[in-house]
Amino acid sequence: MTNELIEKTLDLIIDKKIENDFFSSRSFIITGGAGFLGSWLSEAICRLGGRVVCIDDFSTGVLANLESLKKYKNFRLIKRNVLSIDLSNIDGDFVFHFASRPSPDDYQLHPVESLIVNSTGSERLLEYCKKKKIPIALASTSEVYGDAAIVPTPESYWGNVNPAGPRSCYDEGKRYAEALFMAYAKQHKVPVKIFRIFNTYGPRLRADGNYGRAISRFLMQASADKPITIFGDGKQTRSFCFVTDIVRAIMRFAQSNIFNEAINIGNPTEMSILALVDIIIKTLGSKSSLLFLDPAPDDPKRRCPDIRKAKELLNWSPDISLQSGLRMTIEWNRAMH
Repeated sequence: MTNELIEKTLDLIIDKKIENDFFSSRSFIITGGAGFLGSWLSEAICRLGGRVVCIDDFSTGVLANLESLKKYKNFRLIKRNVLSIDLSNIDGDFVFHFASRPSPDDYQLHPVESLIVNSTGSERLLEYCKKKKIPIALASTSEVYGDAAIVPTPESYWGNVNPAGPRSCYDEGKRYAEALFMAYAKQHKVPVKIFRIFNTYGPRLRADGNYGRAISRFLMQASADKPITIFGDGKQTRSFCFVTDIVRAIMRFAQSNIFNEAINIGNPTEMSILALVDIIIKTLGSKSSLLFLDPAPDDPKRRCPDIRKAKELLNWSPDISLQSGLRMTIEWNRAMH
Protein backbone atom coordinates (compact mmCIF):
# COMPACT_ATOMS: atom_id res chain seq x y z
CA MET A 1 0.00 0.00 0.00
CA THR A 2 2.79 2.43 0.91
CA ASN A 3 4.56 1.85 -2.42
CA GLU A 4 1.33 2.66 -4.24
CA LEU A 5 0.99 5.90 -2.25
CA ILE A 6 4.60 6.84 -3.03
CA GLU A 7 4.06 6.27 -6.75
CA LYS A 8 0.81 8.23 -6.61
CA THR A 9 2.60 11.14 -4.92
CA LEU A 10 5.45 11.08 -7.45
CA ASP A 11 2.93 11.06 -10.32
CA LEU A 12 1.57 14.36 -8.99
CA ILE A 13 5.07 15.87 -8.88
CA ILE A 14 6.34 14.78 -12.29
CA ASP A 15 3.98 16.36 -14.78
CA LYS A 16 4.45 16.91 -18.51
CA LYS A 17 6.23 20.22 -17.96
CA ILE A 18 9.07 18.59 -16.04
CA GLU A 19 11.92 18.11 -18.53
CA ASN A 20 13.07 14.52 -18.17
CA ASP A 21 16.30 15.18 -20.10
CA PHE A 22 17.35 17.95 -17.71
CA PHE A 23 17.18 15.70 -14.66
CA SER A 24 18.25 12.38 -16.22
CA SER A 25 21.49 13.86 -17.57
CA ARG A 26 22.79 15.39 -14.33
CA SER A 27 24.11 14.61 -10.89
CA PHE A 28 22.39 16.52 -8.06
CA ILE A 29 23.74 17.17 -4.58
CA ILE A 30 20.87 17.65 -2.12
CA THR A 31 21.71 18.76 1.40
CA GLY A 32 18.96 17.87 3.83
CA GLY A 33 17.88 15.20 1.36
CA ALA A 34 16.35 13.01 4.09
CA GLY A 35 13.96 15.76 5.14
CA PHE A 36 10.33 16.37 4.24
CA LEU A 37 10.90 18.21 0.95
CA GLY A 38 14.40 16.93 0.24
CA SER A 39 13.35 13.29 0.24
CA TRP A 40 10.51 13.85 -2.26
CA LEU A 41 12.82 15.88 -4.52
CA SER A 42 15.47 13.14 -4.30
CA GLU A 43 12.95 10.47 -5.19
CA ALA A 44 11.45 12.40 -8.09
CA ILE A 45 14.90 13.01 -9.63
CA CYS A 46 15.94 9.38 -9.17
CA ARG A 47 12.73 8.20 -10.82
CA LEU A 48 13.59 10.38 -13.82
CA GLY A 49 17.02 8.76 -14.00
CA GLY A 50 19.08 11.56 -12.49
CA ARG A 51 21.87 10.85 -10.01
CA VAL A 52 21.37 12.09 -6.44
CA VAL A 53 23.92 12.51 -3.67
CA CYS A 54 21.98 13.07 -0.45
CA ILE A 55 23.90 14.75 2.38
CA ASP A 56 22.10 14.64 5.74
CA ASP A 57 23.20 14.40 9.37
CA PHE A 58 19.69 13.36 10.49
CA SER A 59 19.39 16.18 13.00
CA THR A 60 15.87 16.65 11.59
CA GLY A 61 15.79 14.28 8.60
CA VAL A 62 14.42 10.75 8.98
CA LEU A 63 16.02 7.58 7.61
CA ALA A 64 12.56 6.12 6.92
CA ASN A 65 12.02 8.87 4.33
CA LEU A 66 14.73 7.22 2.23
CA GLU A 67 13.51 3.65 2.54
CA SER A 68 11.92 3.60 -0.92
CA LEU A 69 15.07 5.12 -2.44
CA LYS A 70 17.12 2.00 -1.69
CA LYS A 71 16.01 0.46 -4.98
CA TYR A 72 17.70 3.21 -7.00
CA LYS A 73 21.33 2.60 -8.00
CA ASN A 74 21.54 6.29 -8.88
CA PHE A 75 21.00 7.32 -5.22
CA ARG A 76 23.82 7.77 -2.73
CA LEU A 77 23.48 8.72 0.93
CA ILE A 78 26.26 10.43 2.88
CA LYS A 79 25.54 10.72 6.61
CA ARG A 80 27.43 13.90 7.36
CA ASN A 81 26.87 17.51 8.34
CA VAL A 82 27.22 20.04 5.54
CA LEU A 83 29.67 21.94 7.76
CA SER A 84 32.16 19.07 8.05
CA ILE A 85 31.80 17.01 4.89
CA ASP A 86 34.67 16.93 2.40
CA LEU A 87 33.04 18.14 -0.81
CA SER A 88 36.18 17.85 -2.94
CA ASN A 89 35.55 14.19 -3.76
CA ILE A 90 31.89 14.63 -4.70
CA ASP A 91 30.91 15.22 -8.31
CA GLY A 92 27.82 17.30 -8.92
CA ASP A 93 26.25 19.30 -11.73
CA PHE A 94 23.67 21.09 -9.58
CA VAL A 95 23.26 21.71 -5.82
CA PHE A 96 20.06 22.03 -3.80
CA HIS A 97 20.65 23.46 -0.32
CA PHE A 98 17.81 22.24 1.91
CA ALA A 99 19.80 21.56 5.09
CA SER A 100 18.13 23.52 7.90
CA ARG A 101 15.96 23.26 11.00
CA PRO A 102 12.55 24.43 9.71
CA SER A 103 10.36 23.84 12.78
CA PRO A 104 10.07 26.87 15.12
CA ASP A 105 10.14 24.81 18.33
CA ASP A 106 13.23 22.97 17.11
CA TYR A 107 15.27 25.86 15.73
CA GLN A 108 14.64 27.92 18.86
CA LEU A 109 16.27 25.09 20.85
CA HIS A 110 19.26 25.13 18.48
CA PRO A 111 19.71 28.80 17.50
CA VAL A 112 23.47 28.66 16.93
CA GLU A 113 23.35 25.52 14.77
CA SER A 114 20.43 27.01 12.82
CA LEU A 115 22.38 30.14 12.00
CA ILE A 116 25.62 28.38 11.14
CA VAL A 117 24.13 25.90 8.66
CA ASN A 118 22.59 28.82 6.76
CA SER A 119 25.73 30.97 6.94
CA THR A 120 28.87 28.80 6.99
CA GLY A 121 27.03 25.89 5.36
CA SER A 122 25.87 28.11 2.52
CA GLU A 123 29.36 29.56 2.09
CA ARG A 124 30.94 26.09 1.77
CA LEU A 125 28.43 25.05 -0.87
CA LEU A 126 28.79 28.30 -2.79
CA GLU A 127 32.58 27.88 -2.82
CA TYR A 128 32.12 24.38 -4.20
CA CYS A 129 29.84 25.71 -6.94
CA LYS A 130 32.25 28.52 -7.73
CA LYS A 131 35.07 26.00 -8.31
CA LYS A 132 32.87 23.61 -10.28
CA LYS A 133 31.12 26.41 -12.19
CA ILE A 134 27.69 24.88 -11.50
CA PRO A 135 24.31 26.27 -10.35
CA ILE A 136 22.98 26.16 -6.80
CA ALA A 137 19.43 26.58 -5.48
CA LEU A 138 18.53 27.72 -1.97
CA ALA A 139 15.46 26.54 -0.11
CA SER A 140 14.54 29.84 1.52
CA THR A 141 11.33 30.64 3.33
CA SER A 142 8.40 32.97 3.79
CA GLU A 143 9.98 33.71 7.19
CA VAL A 144 12.31 36.19 5.46
CA TYR A 145 9.28 38.53 5.30
CA GLY A 146 8.68 38.33 9.05
CA ASP A 147 5.38 39.86 10.16
CA ALA A 148 4.60 41.21 6.70
CA ALA A 149 2.86 44.55 6.30
CA ILE A 150 1.87 43.66 2.72
CA VAL A 151 -0.31 40.56 2.25
CA PRO A 152 -0.38 38.76 -0.19
CA THR A 153 3.37 39.31 -0.02
CA PRO A 154 5.39 39.86 -3.22
CA GLU A 155 9.12 39.13 -3.61
CA SER A 156 9.75 42.88 -3.74
CA TYR A 157 8.74 43.27 -0.06
CA TRP A 158 11.85 43.65 2.09
CA GLY A 159 10.45 42.20 5.30
CA ASN A 160 9.58 43.12 8.86
CA VAL A 161 11.82 40.90 11.00
CA ASN A 162 12.98 41.22 14.61
CA PRO A 163 16.76 40.65 14.24
CA ALA A 164 17.20 39.81 17.94
CA GLY A 165 13.95 37.94 18.57
CA PRO A 166 13.43 34.23 19.30
CA ARG A 167 12.76 33.44 15.62
CA SER A 168 15.73 35.43 14.32
CA CYS A 169 18.04 32.40 14.25
CA TYR A 170 15.93 31.06 11.40
CA ASP A 171 14.59 34.27 9.84
CA GLU A 172 17.92 36.07 9.75
CA GLY A 173 19.81 32.89 8.89
CA LYS A 174 17.76 32.54 5.72
CA ARG A 175 17.97 36.28 4.98
CA TYR A 176 21.76 36.09 5.32
CA ALA A 177 21.87 33.01 3.09
CA GLU A 178 19.90 34.84 0.42
CA ALA A 179 22.26 37.82 0.64
CA LEU A 180 25.30 35.52 0.39
CA PHE A 181 23.84 33.70 -2.63
CA MET A 182 23.25 36.99 -4.43
CA ALA A 183 26.73 38.23 -3.47
CA TYR A 184 28.32 35.11 -5.00
CA ALA A 185 26.20 35.60 -8.10
CA LYS A 186 27.40 39.17 -8.46
CA GLN A 187 31.04 38.82 -7.45
CA HIS A 188 31.88 35.26 -8.54
CA LYS A 189 29.28 34.67 -11.28
CA VAL A 190 27.82 31.62 -9.52
CA PRO A 191 24.38 30.89 -11.06
CA VAL A 192 21.93 30.93 -8.15
CA LYS A 193 18.23 30.32 -7.67
CA ILE A 194 16.25 31.16 -4.52
CA PHE A 195 12.80 29.73 -3.82
CA ARG A 196 10.88 31.16 -0.86
CA ILE A 197 8.69 28.35 0.41
CA PHE A 198 5.45 29.12 2.25
CA ASN A 199 3.66 26.72 4.64
CA THR A 200 3.78 23.21 3.21
CA TYR A 201 2.18 19.94 4.35
CA GLY A 202 1.77 16.36 3.22
CA PRO A 203 3.30 12.90 3.54
CA ARG A 204 6.60 12.76 5.52
CA LEU A 205 6.00 16.01 7.42
CA ARG A 206 6.98 15.19 10.99
CA ALA A 207 4.41 15.53 13.77
CA ASP A 208 6.51 14.35 16.71
CA GLY A 209 7.99 16.38 19.56
CA ASN A 210 9.53 19.72 18.63
CA TYR A 211 9.38 18.89 14.91
CA GLY A 212 5.60 19.04 14.57
CA ARG A 213 4.07 21.92 12.63
CA ALA A 214 0.50 23.11 12.34
CA ILE A 215 -1.17 20.59 10.02
CA SER A 216 0.88 17.56 11.08
CA ARG A 217 0.27 18.34 14.77
CA PHE A 218 -3.43 19.05 14.29
CA LEU A 219 -3.95 15.82 12.33
CA MET A 220 -2.19 13.77 15.00
CA GLN A 221 -4.23 15.35 17.79
CA ALA A 222 -7.55 15.18 15.94
CA SER A 223 -7.00 11.55 14.90
CA ALA A 224 -6.66 10.61 18.56
CA ASP A 225 -9.57 12.87 19.66
CA LYS A 226 -7.11 14.79 21.81
CA PRO A 227 -7.37 18.56 22.43
CA ILE A 228 -6.03 20.56 19.50
CA THR A 229 -3.47 23.06 20.72
CA ILE A 230 -3.75 26.53 19.19
CA PHE A 231 -1.23 29.26 19.98
CA GLY A 232 -2.97 32.60 20.45
CA ASP A 233 -6.59 33.16 19.42
CA GLY A 234 -6.36 31.20 16.16
CA LYS A 235 -7.24 34.24 14.06
CA GLN A 236 -3.74 34.42 12.60
CA THR A 237 -3.71 33.33 8.96
CA ARG A 238 -1.57 31.04 6.85
CA SER A 239 -1.74 29.55 3.36
CA PHE A 240 -1.08 25.83 3.05
CA CYS A 241 0.38 24.17 -0.05
CA PHE A 242 0.54 20.42 -0.65
CA VAL A 243 4.04 18.98 -0.95
CA THR A 244 3.65 17.76 -4.55
CA ASP A 245 2.87 21.27 -5.76
CA ILE A 246 5.93 22.67 -3.96
CA VAL A 247 8.36 20.06 -5.30
CA ARG A 248 6.93 20.44 -8.81
CA ALA A 249 7.60 24.19 -8.66
CA ILE A 250 11.14 23.62 -7.39
CA MET A 251 11.87 21.27 -10.28
CA ARG A 252 10.44 23.69 -12.84
CA PHE A 253 12.57 26.49 -11.38
CA ALA A 254 15.67 24.26 -11.42
CA GLN A 255 15.27 23.34 -15.10
CA SER A 256 14.53 26.91 -16.18
CA ASN A 257 16.99 29.47 -17.53
CA ILE A 258 16.05 31.82 -14.69
CA PHE A 259 18.97 32.67 -12.43
CA ASN A 260 19.77 35.18 -9.68
CA GLU A 261 16.10 35.52 -8.77
CA ALA A 262 13.99 34.82 -5.70
CA ILE A 263 10.54 33.35 -6.36
CA ASN A 264 7.67 32.73 -3.94
CA ILE A 265 6.32 29.17 -3.94
CA GLY A 266 3.12 28.57 -2.00
CA ASN A 267 -0.65 28.50 -2.08
CA PRO A 268 -2.35 31.92 -2.43
CA THR A 269 -5.44 30.77 -0.51
CA GLU A 270 -5.30 32.43 2.92
CA MET A 271 -7.19 31.07 5.92
CA SER A 272 -7.23 31.41 9.68
CA ILE A 273 -5.86 28.69 11.92
CA LEU A 274 -9.36 28.31 13.37
CA ALA A 275 -10.77 27.66 9.90
CA LEU A 276 -8.04 25.09 9.25
CA VAL A 277 -8.79 23.27 12.51
CA ASP A 278 -12.50 23.22 11.70
CA ILE A 279 -11.81 21.57 8.33
CA ILE A 280 -9.52 18.97 9.92
CA ILE A 281 -12.04 18.10 12.65
CA LYS A 282 -14.84 17.70 10.09
CA THR A 283 -12.65 15.70 7.68
CA LEU A 284 -11.70 13.22 10.41
CA GLY A 285 -15.02 13.27 12.23
CA SER A 286 -12.96 14.07 15.32
CA LYS A 287 -14.30 14.75 18.81
CA SER A 288 -11.34 16.95 19.71
CA SER A 289 -11.83 20.12 21.71
CA LEU A 290 -9.71 23.25 21.30
CA LEU A 291 -6.99 24.18 23.77
CA PHE A 292 -5.77 27.77 23.47
CA LEU A 293 -2.21 28.48 24.58
CA ASP A 294 -0.20 31.69 24.87
CA PRO A 295 0.71 33.23 21.50
CA ALA A 296 4.12 32.30 20.12
CA PRO A 297 6.54 35.27 20.33
CA ASP A 298 6.90 37.24 17.09
CA ASP A 299 4.41 34.95 15.34
CA PRO A 300 3.31 36.63 12.06
CA LYS A 301 -0.34 37.70 12.08
CA ARG A 302 -0.85 36.93 8.40
CA ARG A 303 1.05 34.91 5.82
CA CYS A 304 0.07 34.50 2.19
CA PRO A 305 2.22 34.57 -0.96
CA ASP A 306 1.81 36.67 -4.04
CA ILE A 307 2.66 34.04 -6.68
CA ARG A 308 2.36 36.16 -9.81
CA LYS A 309 6.10 35.79 -10.45
CA ALA A 310 5.90 31.97 -10.30
CA LYS A 311 2.93 32.02 -12.66
CA GLU A 312 4.71 34.25 -15.16
CA LEU A 313 8.22 32.77 -15.02
CA LEU A 314 7.52 29.12 -14.25
CA ASN A 315 3.97 28.74 -15.58
CA TRP A 316 3.18 27.27 -12.17
CA SER A 317 0.36 27.46 -9.68
CA PRO A 318 -0.80 24.87 -7.13
CA ASP A 319 -3.22 22.14 -8.27
CA ILE A 320 -4.12 20.34 -5.04
CA SER A 321 -6.95 21.73 -2.89
CA LEU A 322 -6.64 21.67 0.90
CA GLN A 323 -9.39 19.06 1.17
CA SER A 324 -7.68 16.76 -1.36
CA GLY A 325 -4.29 17.27 0.22
CA LEU A 326 -5.62 16.52 3.69
CA ARG A 327 -7.26 13.31 2.46
CA MET A 328 -4.00 12.14 0.88
CA THR A 329 -2.04 13.03 4.01
CA ILE A 330 -4.52 11.17 6.23
CA GLU A 331 -4.36 8.13 3.92
CA TRP A 332 -0.56 8.19 4.12
CA ASN A 333 -0.52 8.56 7.92
CA ARG A 334 -2.87 5.60 8.31
CA ALA A 335 -0.79 3.44 5.98
CA MET A 336 2.37 4.28 7.94
CA HIS A 337 0.82 3.40 11.29
